[in-house]
Amino acid sequence: MSGVTAPMSVDRVLALRAQILERNAALGRAQQAPTPTAPAESKPASFVDTFQDAFKSVNQAQAQAGALSEAYERGETIDIAKVMLARQQASVGFEATLQVRNKLLSAYKDIMSMPV
Repeated sequence: MSGVTAPMSVDRVLALRAQILERNAALGRAQQAPTPTAPAESKPASFVDTFQDAFKSVNQAQAQAGALSEAYERGETIDIAKVMLARQQASVGFEATLQVRNKLLSAYKDIMSMPV
């Protein structure tokens, strides 16, 4: 049974990897290309907006993992591999968020300890 579910989850991970690589390439092209004028309606994403979006996606991943775990525990027909993958994705997202927070706090402390 695990042989049947493993290729689907591996395919999904590989598809996500390809999507990330494609986005990175697009971002690289966008940074290199000069932008003559930007419309007045579109403003660049602020630092706060970027982090709020990241926190929302981490929260959403954790909520989804919790919902899948609860459904599995209730005995619904849910593949255990899907539950474990969702839990691992939520865990990795949380750990990454925690590491970013730690780096930001460290940078803040370094800046605050600089002589003026």
